[in-house]
Amino acid sequence: MSVISLRVPENELNIFKSYAKHNDKSLSEIIRITMLERIEDEYDLKAFEEYEAEKQSGTLKTRPVSELWKELDL
Repeated sequence: MSVISLRVPENELNIFKSYAKHNDKSLSEIIRITMLERIEDEYDLKAFEEYEAEKQSGTLKTRPVSELWKELDL
């Protein structure tokens, strides 16, 4: 496993530590989870924006869910 060094002001460190303790997690775990959630949120927002752009431009392609079930043999 790799190590990342992060410099933060003391008051922010105290906030991070308090948050980790409140959630019964290590500081490393809180930072890792938070970063992954942030990345996921940004990815989801980008996908949504692309969906909305296709919908707005009239290029969005959809199909009935029954076709998907048939394709997946469900």
